Amino acid sequence: MNQLKEALETLKDTGVRITPQRHAILEYLINSMSHPTADEIYKALEGKFPNMSVATVYNNLRVFREVGLVKELTYGDASSRFDFITTHHYHVICESCGKIVDFHYPGLDEVEHLASHVTGFKVQNHRMEIYGSCPECTGKEVH
Repeated sequence: MNQLKEALETLKDTGVRITPQRHAILEYLINSMSHPTADEIYKALEGKFPNMSVATVYNNLRVFREVGLVKELTYGDASSRFDFITTHHYHVICESCGKIVDFHYPGLDEVEHLASHVTGFKVQNHRMEIYGSCPECTGKEVH
C-alpha cells in the first residue's frame, strides 16, 4: 500500500485536494494490472460513488497525468487506457481484444543513451510496443 501513500503525498505536494473519488480512482489504478479505460474505472467505482460521472473520472485522470502519476496509453483499440507509473516498462498489446500487459526488460534502458550518442539528439524518452495475440485470443483462434 506504499505506492498509494506516495501517490497521495505527490498530490498533496502539488496542491491537489484529495477527494474520496480521487483516492478511489488512484487506488483502483494502482491495484489494476489491466490498464483500464476511463469507462472501466467508472463502472468499477459507480456503486461506491453513485453521483460520480464519467467526466469526473476523465478529469481526475487528467490531473494525475499532469502531476506525473499516470500515463495515458493511446495505442491498441480506440479508447485510451491508463497506467499508474511505476518503473520504466514496455507494453505487449493484443491486437484482437486490446489487452495490454507490462513487460520489463532492463537492457532497453540503454536505448536512449545509445540513440543520443549516435544521433546527437537530446533524448527525453522512448516507447516500445509489442503486438500479438494474448493467450485467451490465441485459444479462441484454435478450433
